[in-house]
Amino acid sequence: MVPPAQARINEALETHATSLDLALLGLRDVPDSLADLTALTELRLDGNLLTRLPDWLGNLATLTKLSLSSNRLSGLPDSLRNLTALTELRLGHNRLIDLPDWLGGLPALAELHLSGNKLTNLPDSLGNLGSLADLYLHDNAFTTLPVTLSRLTTLGCLCLSNNRLAILPTWLGSLTSLTRLALDRNRLTALPDSLRSLTNLTTLWLEDNAFTEVPDPVRDLTRLTALYLEGNPLTGLPDWLGNLTGLAHLGLSDSGLTTLPDSLGNLTALTTLWLSNNHLTELPDSLRNLTALTDLHLDGNPLAERPDWLESRAPDPDHSDTDVSGGERPGTTA
Repeated sequence: MVPPAQARINEALETHATSLDLALLGLRDVPDSLADLTALTELRLDGNLLTRLPDWLGNLATLTKLSLSSNRLSGLPDSLRNLTALTELRLGHNRLIDLPDWLGGLPALAELHLSGNKLTNLPDSLGNLGSLADLYLHDNAFTTLPVTLSRLTTLGCLCLSNNRLAILPTWLGSLTSLTRLALDRNRLTALPDSLRSLTNLTTLWLEDNAFTEVPDPVRDLTRLTALYLEGNPLTGLPDWLGNLTGLAHLGLSDSGLTTLPDSLGNLTALTTLWLSNNHLTELPDSLRNLTALTDLHLDGNPLAERPDWLESRAPDPDHSDTDVSGGERPGTTA
């Protein structure tokens, strides 16, 4: 019987296919017959057992999308520098400790996934990726942000979740094209003032850090539609939070809150509000103004009574069986 990978390669050769999916086939080596598919534009090899890649992979020069995530790669062959048509490269969840300089010479690269490795730094050449829009660096071991990132002014999405960041550099505020920024699950206690310049941000993830107050630069991010602050030891909420009237999703669960400001009632665009597992004994009456609210998570609070305005809302406002993790993060795909 022909192995599944070879069967798919044979079919691709017969049909002159430009896309090939060899994911999750238990491959320990890339089949040599794949080298004959020189017209491929998309190749998936993710979820296998690959520890090395063949040099001839760099001859597939028409590739625009290459997925190598969830293997056992500790290095990349220099021949991949020839894949200059790549727009999307997925290298997440491997065993990479460092990256080659040639990675910065892929001029069309728009989406780069490097999550789930053991990276602590990035090559300076990465700053040459002038087309890069989405960069996923979550689940690595960064303690500081590599300064080369400051040159990636086209970035729209930057995911830095679950690293070891305690301080952010001021130059992060120069990435003014950012619309999504994930900083959750780090060691942050403050945000640099320069982040006020990130006025295009629509989604900001700050969960599971060490903020004792909502960082003041957030007040100027008036285009935010989603703000997630769960799992921080907040001592309270600022009145100005009610000025972020574009917010549709606000996550404040597991934050030690004892009261809420009346100004939250100004957030009339809110559809989802997470308040689970705090120390709230009452809710401000101003929350009755949140007429767009469809999901209100209150489980795990010692509320003395339910406000009357809750009675006309969803029949189960506690949502005790609802996920309150703060929504889907960008970059969960390797």
